[in-house]
Amino acid sequence: MKKLVFLCILSYVSIHVSGQAEAQPFAEPRVVAPGTGSGAPSDAIILFDGKDFSQWESTNGGEVKWKIANNAMVVAEKTGNIQTKQSFGDCQLHIEWRTPEKVDGEGQGRGNSGIFFQKQYELQVLDSYNNKTYFDGQAGSIYTQNPPLVNVCRKPGEWQTYDVIYMAPRFASDGKVEIPARITVFQNGVLVQNNFIIQGTTYNKSGYKAHHKMPIELQDHNNPTAFRNIWIREL
Repeated sequence: MKKLVFLCILSYVSIHVSGQAEAQPFAEPRVVAPGTGSGAPSDAIILFDGKDFSQWESTNGGEVKWKIANNAMVVAEKTGNIQTKQSFGDCQLHIEWRTPEKVDGEGQGRGNSGIFFQKQYELQVLDSYNNKTYFDGQAGSIYTQNPPLVNVCRKPGEWQTYDVIYMAPRFASDGKVEIPARITVFQNGVLVQNNFIIQGTTYNKSGYKAHHKMPIELQDHNNPTAFRNIWIREL
């Protein structure tokens, strides 16, 4: 009897394992050389290396009117948003940002900017160091939808980082959303958005409107917020 039970178990395991092998074929992972520190890995697209705006354009058309100073791009007030020339969907984004050292204003008026994925969904940039504002509008929030898990902002004038995994929404042929967008964000190495399901466009709460790949957009909110070391990996 014991021998029969053992043979049955062995047969089940053998079938189960072989079934898994057939159902889940694996390809050899491709080799990607990691970056040094916050440097870009070998398969990344460099969006800004401190030298020029060759990967960017004004959302109003034409050349970028922001400034470059000390290897960083700096928002020039009332010149408009900028966007990548290339469009993206699923991606891993690394971006570093800095609000002005001299504090000017309060609430949404301090170092305000934003990073828009597919020109629709905003990850807020703001000086949230000892600066009260609505929770779903502070740094690390998905604007108007979800506050960050924690406030991990550094002092004004200090560089901060966002490392983002963004998964684009999927739409049916009739334009209805089948799979909503999701986003995971680390700010300064700390998790602030944990696979959050984005509820649609963040700037007007109008839900989803079908779209394809679209540019990454950076916001001019009339504050001299700076950005540097921007790279992206398509997933």
